[in-house]
Amino acid sequence: MFVALLSGAGFVLGQVELPDEDPLLQSTFVCANDVTQGCGPDNAIAKLAGEEDRVSLPLEEIPQTFIDAVLAAEDRKFFTHAGIDPVGIARAVYQEVRGSSAQQGGSTITQQYAKNAFLSSERTITRKLKEAVLAVKLEREFSKNEILQRYLNTVYFGRGAYGAEAAARIYFGVSIRNVDLSQAAYLAALIRSPESTDVARNPETAVFRRNSVLDGMLEQGWITRDEYDAAKAKELSSEVRERSVREGLGDVVGSEFGSEYYVEYIRRLLYDEYGADVVNGGGLRVYTSLDMGLQQAAYESVYRDVLDQEDDPAGALVSVDDVGRVVALVGGKDFDASEVNLALGALAGGSGRPPGSSFKPIVLAEALGQDISARSKFINENDIVLPRANNGEDWEVGNYADGTESLVDLVDATKVSSNTVYAQLMLEVGPANVVALAERLGVKTPLPAVNSLVLGSGDVSVLDMANAYSTFARRGEAVEPVFITKVEQVRDGEVKTLFQASGKGEQVMRRGDADQLNWILRQVVLGGTGSGANPGYPVAGKTGTSGDYRDAWFVGYSPRLTTAVWMGYPDLDADGNTRFMTDVRGRKVTGGSFPATIWKLFMQRASDGDGSFADPPPFGGTVLNADLTTTTTTLPVCEPVDPDAESTGTTEPCRKPSTTTTEASEETTTTGAPGSTSTSSTSSTTSTTKPDTTTTVAPTTTEFLGGN
Repeated sequence: MFVALLSGAGFVLGQVELPDEDPLLQSTFVCANDVTQGCGPDNAIAKLAGEEDRVSLPLEEIPQTFIDAVLAAEDRKFFTHAGIDPVGIARAVYQEVRGSSAQQGGSTITQQYAKNAFLSSERTITRKLKEAVLAVKLEREFSKNEILQRYLNTVYFGRGAYGAEAAARIYFGVSIRNVDLSQAAYLAALIRSPESTDVARNPETAVFRRNSVLDGMLEQGWITRDEYDAAKAKELSSEVRERSVREGLGDVVGSEFGSEYYVEYIRRLLYDEYGADVVNGGGLRVYTSLDMGLQQAAYESVYRDVLDQEDDPAGALVSVDDVGRVVALVGGKDFDASEVNLALGALAGGSGRPPGSSFKPIVLAEALGQDISARSKFINENDIVLPRANNGEDWEVGNYADGTESLVDLVDATKVSSNTVYAQLMLEVGPANVVALAERLGVKTPLPAVNSLVLGSGDVSVLDMANAYSTFARRGEAVEPVFITKVEQVRDGEVKTLFQASGKGEQVMRRGDADQLNWILRQVVLGGTGSGANPGYPVAGKTGTSGDYRDAWFVGYSPRLTTAVWMGYPDLDADGNTRFMTDVRGRKVTGGSFPATIWKLFMQRASDGDGSFADPPPFGGTVLNADLTTTTTTLPVCEPVDPDAESTGTTEPCRKPSTTTTEASEETTTTGAPGSTSTSSTSSTTSTTKPDTTTTVAPTTTEFLGGN
């Protein structure tokens, strides 16, 4: 009866063509910057996968021990049968006719592959007969080895692992090429029922089924008695890795140093560009800029050497090299506790933070770009009132520390981080101009065009500040921060390049201006508010502290490496109030304290001083003096030059002022290189036109200290 039924059904179903196979889903691998070619499972720092975690291998790379274990568990006659097991099929049909719920096995490896590749997993007579017909067709079209290779790359092993390679890495953390006999037998035992055989769920069942596979291998003569005894004696529970609770990300190399934050952002970037389906199943090979050595140094500098106590504030760090590659990123202390990336702000589920006085160099850069000399002097009293500068109201500004001089120039004002001087400078350059420059420098978070921006009233990310300061380090050349250097796609053994970072930059500051700015910020570290960050070799940088000690920053750079450090409490306290760093180990936290220490420790680990800063040109430009009714200039009359022209380091490029002319008396002004002065007598001098200051909003001083 059953033979006749099978023959009739086989004749009808035999008219069905072998369907086209869908491309196998392949996992994506992410590699650090020490891998320049050949990114894959053996050298990846992370694997990205969806429901199917798979890495296809040719059969010759799969060890014979594992092949024998699979044959012993699933199909010992694979190399001798014609693709089907008539007795097994008849038994399944008989149970279906009887209405039995018992699950009967008997499918050959070829039948299993036919089901996996072309059919659903429904248990019906029709599906079983289709499976048999397709198995016969497969045997006619492909060799046994081809079928076996396809099967071993598609069969499900549990825990999201499809194929032998993914299974070996998920369960044992090794390639299938390196599994031992006990491991091979256990993986083969998983095929029949992955969940019930998982040692994490049912250890006794797992051991029993592994041993059953070993029994079959011994019976077939594929292993010796000694090999059998040794494999059977191995402790299975201690070898199998714990089940991962992370969806899609899995284990990440360097997770003890916070590398998950970096990898998770890589996944976001890939999702945005290629979509989740391609990222999780498209077989991408992603080359990143992450330097694992610097990542370890960064994490240890933040969380093991400085912020190592339970109630310490959080810290974040971003480091960018001289071509814009993000080589280290500390986004938090524990990714499993919080996936919010404190280094990336809104780019990764968080928010920006006020930068305090670390924003002042951007204002200084705009001033230099407007031909305002760094030797311009402003009142440095402890408290000043700037009329009509707060949306038509008076703007009260105070210094973090008492002002010690009635007039200081911008060099010294930067060194001591004078709020009152920089507030006056902001009125000269105009907040809208500063916002535009900040964006060109690399600050991507939207900023308010208000006067108080000079004291850090706008929220930024740590990446924003690292990127902006790296533009200073590159002498005014801005580049987009690089996280991914190359993306390849592997399909059927072929490699296709989908993306290659260009590394192209744009000159957004005159080099001479950048060289002057770099020299000024070097003084901050040599003897100013940032002296605690001095690593012992030439660097430049700036401290920052936001209002009421909520945030503290140090951002600085050597010619080869720029690093931004932030510190603060990201969460509210138990009563729902903002937490301020007014008593961290008995002290108020400023940018010159803990953040500067973190920065110094990291930069000492990262480098012993590579490269040198260009000598600054003489301080030319318009000299503003707050105690004069007019401002004077020492600019010579000349034709304008290419603003991107290379500075010689000895003279400032001639600039043609776009300013109005007023009468002024003879005035001695500082015009030369750092430390030099000269006297200029003029009967007609220039004065910059101040922007309207009545339409920009400035919060009160108590809201934004902008100090050390």
